[in-house]
Amino acid sequence: MSERTVLPAAGPLRGRVSVPGDKSIAHRAVMFNAAGQGEALVRGLPSGRDVASTMAAMAGLGAGIERLGLDSVRVRGRDLVFDRSPGRIDCENSGTTMRLLCGLLAGQQGLDATLVGDASLSRRPMRRVAEPLARLGALIETTEGHAPVRIRGGLLTGAEVALAVASAQVKSAVILAGLQGQGTTAVVEPASSRDHTERLLRAMGVDLIVGGADGHGAGGCRVEVSGPAALACVDVLVPGDPSSAAFLLVAAAIVPGSEVTIDGVLLNPTRLGFLHVLRRMGADIQCSVDALVGGEEVGTITARFSRLRAFEVAADEVPATIDELPLLAVAAAFADGMSVVRGAAELRVKESDRIAATAALLGAMGIRVDVFDDGFCVHGGVPRGGASVLTHGDHRIAMSAAVAALACVEGVTVDDAESVAVSFPEFFDVLARLGA
Repeated sequence: MSERTVLPAAGPLRGRVSVPGDKSIAHRAVMFNAAGQGEALVRGLPSGRDVASTMAAMAGLGAGIERLGLDSVRVRGRDLVFDRSPGRIDCENSGTTMRLLCGLLAGQQGLDATLVGDASLSRRPMRRVAEPLARLGALIETTEGHAPVRIRGGLLTGAEVALAVASAQVKSAVILAGLQGQGTTAVVEPASSRDHTERLLRAMGVDLIVGGADGHGAGGCRVEVSGPAALACVDVLVPGDPSSAAFLLVAAAIVPGSEVTIDGVLLNPTRLGFLHVLRRMGADIQCSVDALVGGEEVGTITARFSRLRAFEVAADEVPATIDELPLLAVAAAFADGMSVVRGAAELRVKESDRIAATAALLGAMGIRVDVFDDGFCVHGGVPRGGASVLTHGDHRIAMSAAVAALACVEGVTVDDAESVAVSFPEFFDVLARLGA
């Protein structure tokens, strides 16, 4: 671990920067093309460890993964026929890698693989993906609901699968399994989660039917696919990660006099829940869509310092804000009033218990936080800082603490600054370029 102290900003944060490629799209671009027919060029990959885990996993399954530079690879697909005895596949800290592989490998007849991860990933729930896949006939064994996860590929049959919690990872796993099964598979969510899987599969020639949970455009989300299907490899330029951009935008919103612009950011509506919350808080934020890249909206976001007010996030908003909720709690610490988040029990089973970690982070800075089983209430004020924060190895907690420090009265020490490398290795360098 590497301890780092972040000091209050000496002046406004100003500048125009970019952020790493979006992890959600990068995972899928590598994995889906590795399963496709032909070959594809994937550019704009983030340098974080999570996507590297997916690339290593697909190479271990026999796909051709050729590095062409710092952020580009050529992927030679396996046409949905992978090596049957890959042994142990190390997903490291990447839940996306592990959960999507469960779906992708479940239909590989004769395959026997075990998915493992680091200590953090091994605490995360995997029964939530194994049980929906079992509806299609998948043979997946968890270890008391967690990793290691053993997959024995076999014949799958289409089925209707209703998810208890909206989850893009679980939805994607079921879709990937359904593409290899016989007949139609429908996955139904109680609310709409991010739709990168659907967009990329369409670009690869897959026919999907997307609508509301009732089949007519209302009540959550329903996705249907028919199998067996084939995927045609397609080139992908990965846009900037809005979840990484969020940290810089909140920093600009809470440091007096700041103005920060981020170029080339993914503006998919299913990923912008945090922007809607920030605008309700009174944040001065402007977005413009400049292009459509691979079926995804891409553009520019500018944020300026603003006087913030309290907000509420209800359960139906959680899927679109889940990754940014600890950061929104930091914004709430500098806002007038009490901000409340409910329906976010999913935060308990991320890389850390993010409800507890966020409350401890802000509590160490002198901000009162009431904790619920499924959320928290932040009493806004003037965070004093002058504290050490335990990140629990969680990159989003580390970056949230650093952002808070910029507007505190005193500096904040982050116990494991290296954890930011999971998603945003350049985070501290970018902050420095903006004047932090």
